[in-house]
Amino acid sequence: MIRHARAADHAAIRAVNLAAFPQAAEADLVERLRADGDVVFEMVAEDQGAIVGHILFSRLWADSANLYVALAPMAVRPEHQRQGLGSALVRGGLEFCQECGAHGVVVLGHPDYYPRFGFSAEAAGNIRSPYAGSPAFMAKAFEDDAFEAPLTLAYPDAFNGL
Repeated sequence: MIRHARAADHAAIRAVNLAAFPQAAEADLVERLRADGDVVFEMVAEDQGAIVGHILFSRLWADSANLYVALAPMAVRPEHQRQGLGSALVRGGLEFCQECGAHGVVVLGHPDYYPRFGFSAEAAGNIRSPYAGSPAFMAKAFEDDAFEAPLTLAYPDAFNGL
């Protein structure tokens, strides 16, 4: 089951991120984004009442009046990986981004994973960002003109610690 995260889920979400990544940076990022008020929304995947996956979307500052968000991080406990939970989290998160009126979303992620959801490095080609130019920096537009013109996107301060 995929659902929106609640405050009572925070400890379990930290545990998922600690299990999924080799260091605590992603778990710490989640906590700092929350503390700084930069989270747009979070979702979790549950299996028999236990939280086994997590995705977070944070706000970006743009030189545009449109809403842009960053997907980061997305994590699934190792014993639950390769079962479609990560894909379900990404799809559910992208659907909610669109419902919230996001113009587009960016991700710094695996170039072989995120294109299946419509992300591409080409779509991020006009974005000025600290991550621009990396094949892992990809974008997905919800509006046709979301990334056509040059655009500067600034990440929340929490990302500076990565």
